[in-house]
Amino acid sequence: MSTPRTVLFVGEGNFSFSAALSQFSSESESNITATCLQSQEQALRHESAATNIQIIRDSGGEVLFEVDSTKLGECASLQDRLFDRVVFNFPHCGRKSGVKKNRELLKNFFLSCVQVLAEDGEVHVALCNGQGGTPADHPKREWHNSWQVVAMAAEAHLVLSDVRPFESEKYESYKCTGYRSQDKGFHLENALLHVFTRSLPYSTAQRLKVEEAVEGERVEYHIPAELSDYIFREFLSPDSVHPVRLVQDFLLKGLAEKWSVSMTTETLPLLLTSKQLQKCCHEKDNTYCYWIHLPHKGPNSDVHTSTALHTNTDKQKDQSLLLDSQKHTDTPDTLSGTCVTSEKADRARSKGAECLRSACSLDVDNEGESGLFVLRPSLLPQMEELLPHRPEKEEQQVLTSITGNDGEKEGNDGEKDGNDGEKDGNDGEKEGNDGEKEGNKDSVEVEGNENEEPHGDCNGFTGLLFGISGLVFRNVPISLWALPAFHQLLLRGVCPAACEPIKLLGQSLETLLAPYRVSLVTEQGSLCLMAQPMGLVGKVLASDASDSISQVSVTVSLNLDLLAALLFSLPNWRLLWSRDPRFLKHFALCPSPGKPFHPFSLYPEHLSFDISFWTGPAWEERKFTAVVREASLGTVEQVKLMDTFSHPDLSQTSYCYRLIYHSHTHALSHTQALQLHRHLEALLSSRLQVTIR
Repeated sequence: MSTPRTVLFVGEGNFSFSAALSQFSSESESNITATCLQSQEQALRHESAATNIQIIRDSGGEVLFEVDSTKLGECASLQDRLFDRVVFNFPHCGRKSGVKKNRELLKNFFLSCVQVLAEDGEVHVALCNGQGGTPADHPKREWHNSWQVVAMAAEAHLVLSDVRPFESEKYESYKCTGYRSQDKGFHLENALLHVFTRSLPYSTAQRLKVEEAVEGERVEYHIPAELSDYIFREFLSPDSVHPVRLVQDFLLKGLAEKWSVSMTTETLPLLLTSKQLQKCCHEKDNTYCYWIHLPHKGPNSDVHTSTALHTNTDKQKDQSLLLDSQKHTDTPDTLSGTCVTSEKADRARSKGAECLRSACSLDVDNEGESGLFVLRPSLLPQMEELLPHRPEKEEQQVLTSITGNDGEKEGNDGEKDGNDGEKDGNDGEKEGNDGEKEGNKDSVEVEGNENEEPHGDCNGFTGLLFGISGLVFRNVPISLWALPAFHQLLLRGVCPAACEPIKLLGQSLETLLAPYRVSLVTEQGSLCLMAQPMGLVGKVLASDASDSISQVSVTVSLNLDLLAALLFSLPNWRLLWSRDPRFLKHFALCPSPGKPFHPFSLYPEHLSFDISFWTGPAWEERKFTAVVREASLGTVEQVKLMDTFSHPDLSQTSYCYRLIYHSHTHALSHTQALQLHRHLEALLSSRLQVTIR
């Protein structure tokens, strides 16, 4: 027998609804407590009130009088009690009260009811059509003329999780009363029931401390606070059901019909040297990099004494990741710490050490970029380093088209999860797993015949691509679809030019993604994957292979986060980073792309605040963006420069920005947004030395 649900009714008039529910539900299903504001004498004046009260009590329920719905925590009869559901049908201040008074009633009710609401409880509020001010109302009232029910609930950290018709016809004995404090009923036609649930609390942005042993020395660095929520999340781990992982699996499986993809087993660091970056990335991309200084290294330490561990709780302000550079010397094909094992060790040790020597403090600086390090803006530099390390015969097999049974086998292995113990996932999100630095471990081990020669015949063409996936960082301006961190899937192969591999890849991707409104646009010899409203979601590029004019090098870069938002109909990419368990619950059964996501927070309000300040000639908008992301806890989704003014005598410039606060993951009230905005002003003053106007 299941535990009875406890239901609290507030603001009852003649008790007909709670009486009807008592008859509709058995005692084993609900334990009802019905309350009203009036005294018992006043309540009994309502028609049929005495009969309804008796029905409730006969069904095992409780009836309380003189209970103020805005002061539930002060009610002695409700002390130390929590309810699974709190119901307020058609709240109204009485008489000819305006929308402002009724908004205030709603806000105070929400603030009160959370004191008696169970952690996973629901708040049900029935409103007449148009009162709520949500898109579910038809017709929808103007915002200023509505009760703004979502905004009022957000003041109590509640989110609107469902809206459905108020089905009064289910309860035959229900008689609505209370219109203008009379026995006259409200208009029930097209009335709506609004269901609210608790929001997770906001967690403070942190600078995560990372500590590792590099070449016998221990160094430390900090992840910038505005990026702290984007790492150690394990979205691409082998057992993950996160939509980013589901989309990667969907893409690899779809490509397997024409291409065999071998995901690397190497663990790759988050940091690159400026030299590594300049080899592969255009200068225009460097503008949006997180450039960093070399740290002051600590005293010598024995590298074998480090043990991989870290913590990543919202409450801890100082978090660490200890990397063991020697612990996994017996693990084949793994780059861990400063050690690379297996037969590739001698070839890769120098470059592996160079990668991991990049531990440093993350003070963003745009000047003197040579000799600095950078949070990787792309996986391309690491892809460039991985491919040359393969033996010549292996490289020929890897980077040319193949046919036959071995190629077919590789294609099947290319989409397996964790075959032969390899991890098919991205440990760029892994929290210090086994001492390895956050990096990529999406892997499918491909075994090829070293004596097999590449085939130039395009009949039955099957191309082999090598791939890596992981988290990359872009210090981009804040806008609706600009991601400071996202998961990149990078694939590369060398194929016969006669087979037109870029065309074949484009056709494969178009077949997979066209149903989701992704179109291919040719641009300067490359293919751009475009989608609305996010824009560019991927690119396919080709260039002549360095050792043969008959070979073409093909590279595919895909933004897995934007594709996940597109394929699962997410209203905002920020939902991907939600820690609310209701988000991942939607994907627990690994739904196929195309099944739309049902948000747990409906119709969140947009809140607009302006900020103006004076600053000197050394102003950098990039640093302003970083402070906005940190102070707002990611709730600012748009920043627009409204005005500038340069003082002719003081060598100072005034900037005015408009910030749009909006959250699909948390309840965001006007009070909360104003608090975040005030915190932003304080951080700007202390860090960037601006003068708030």
